[in-house]
Amino acid sequence: AMRIHHTGAVTKSLQPAFSAHPAATQSNIAINSVVTVVFGTERFDVGANFASNTFTAPVTGKYSLHAHLRLEAVDSAASYYMLRITTSNEEYQSLFTATSFSADTQYWPIAMNCLADMDASDTAVVTIYQSAGTSQTDINTESYFNGILVA
Repeated sequence: AMRIHHTGAVTKSLQPAFSAHPAATQSNIAINSVVTVVFGTERFDVGANFASNTFTAPVTGKYSLHAHLRLEAVDSAASYYMLRITTSNEEYQSLFTATSFSADTQYWPIAMNCLADMDASDTAVVTIYQSAGTSQTDINTESYFNGILVA
């Protein structure tokens, strides 16, 4: 399960890790409510711990989690957008204010990462919240959610 290459590189082929992205654009996200980001396609899922937009920790440990959303048709009338990675133990968040834009923005990235303390069977999910404005923002398929057990 663990290999040490002659160069000194160490690999762990069974280390829990996943990477998922949307199968289709998530259009016109709702305003003033928490919206779960739909990740319908897995690039990889070592240990089969990702399903239904949710990562479930197979063992207790520290997990590096990263979410990146490519937003389209960002509404300049929205007060803010908040990206969240919510685990069973904690909520991590990143936000930006859209009111500083002079007009709607065609594309805007929002990303975050965290080192989450998770127990076996704890879950992690990505959500977004748009405060005010119009329900016009889309989440593009170039978005992704990934993670790996690091300790």
